[in-house]
Amino acid sequence: MPAKTSAARKAADETSVDRRIDACNWHAIGDDLDGFGCAVLPSLLSPQECDDIAALYPHEEHFRSHIHMARHGFGKGEYRYFKYPLPALIGELRASLYSRVAAFANAWNQRMNIATQYPKAHADYLKICHKAGQTRPTPLLLQYAAGDFNCLHQDLYGDLAFPLQVTVLLSAPGRDFAGGEFVLTEQRPRMQSRVEVVPLRQGDAVLFAVHNRPVQGTKGPYRVNLRHGVSRLRSGRRHTLGIIFHDAR
Repeated sequence: MPAKTSAARKAADETSVDRRIDACNWHAIGDDLDGFGCAVLPSLLSPQECDDIAALYPHEEHFRSHIHMARHGFGKGEYRYFKYPLPALIGELRASLYSRVAAFANAWNQRMNIATQYPKAHADYLKICHKAGQTRPTPLLLQYAAGDFNCLHQDLYGDLAFPLQVTVLLSAPGRDFAGGEFVLTEQRPRMQSRVEVVPLRQGDAVLFAVHNRPVQGTKGPYRVNLRHGVSRLRSGRRHTLGIIFHDAR
């Protein structure tokens, strides 16, 4: 049997990504988003895919910038923003995930009386970002060592911000690191903040709100403000992939 061409392998990989994402329980994911502002997508990446992506970190040719968190008061640790063209698997994940979560984003905006509605295809949304001057890619690879942490924050890079984003844990808890939990906080009007700690395994993804989400109150929906971060790493090394759907100025 002849070997697959690179184009055929790429098509097969894309189908694999699409099938994995389609196989997720999107009804349950939608319920968790509405209830808690986040939802886990189990085993989105295989252990080998996780290792392959994490292994990109020292290779500068894949990235447009390198950020040391402590220099900016963001926490402790470091991350690198990918440049275009994105590595194939990351680009496929970004486009395929967007096509699934755009409906949730549109429903949230309707409930919050926000007029913006998002197109079905990620390429069409990027055209809107680029027309607004947001042309720099935002997917990033983060690296934490013992003692590192990420302060609570929101990934906003300009006037346009898609309401949801994804983080994929590339390292294996217990084997590669200890500590370093994903944390989401929700600030509710005239109430104390609510904290969600999301346990993840290697290859799991968490889909979560970038900055606002609707919550049903006695008088109708109202907005709550969210921030996310990572608790202190107790030992080892932790890599994560961040998939943000809007581009940056």
